[in-house]
Amino acid sequence: MKILKGYIDAIIFSAFLPFAIICCNNNAASKREHASPANTAAAAKTFIKPPSSFQDTLLIDYPSAVFYQPDSVQLIKIKAVAGSMFYESTIHEYFYQMLTARKVIKLNWPALKILEADKYRFLLFIKKDKTSECINLDKKTDTHGLFVFDGKKPPVLVDMTNTETDISFYLKE
Repeated sequence: MKILKGYIDAIIFSAFLPFAIICCNNNAASKREHASPANTAAAAKTFIKPPSSFQDTLLIDYPSAVFYQPDSVQLIKIKAVAGSMFYESTIHEYFYQMLTARKVIKLNWPALKILEADKYRFLLFIKKDKTSECINLDKKTDTHGLFVFDGKKPPVLVDMTNTETDISFYLKE
């Protein structure tokens, strides 16, 4: 009886084995098609941001939070190079990071003027002692970002997922 049960189990196993293999392979293909955050992060490392269509400089000589993002022509190029799925997921992620960062800044540091730098290639920060620092946004690997500037120290690039902590540390004297 045990031998017969073993044969039946073997027949059932071997009958369902091909289906299991097919399902696993389809699932793996599906995971490749639907990029996970880890996959989009890997894609971001191989992605090279196209240069800005603008050559203008934004002058900043007062305490500010400067959000930078690609101009409309850059966005089209990014979508063409990076692919639709990577583009959509990163734009969605940055949109909410920037929205949250703006709310945090308005709530905690209303004295920081919020500036948008989507039509500028260069950010020129001029400190109170008249020294300056120029940032070429084409050299930044992230398509979107946030610089905070107090007017005294060099500007700092803030991690938008950690805005409150990063700005707090920077603004401490």
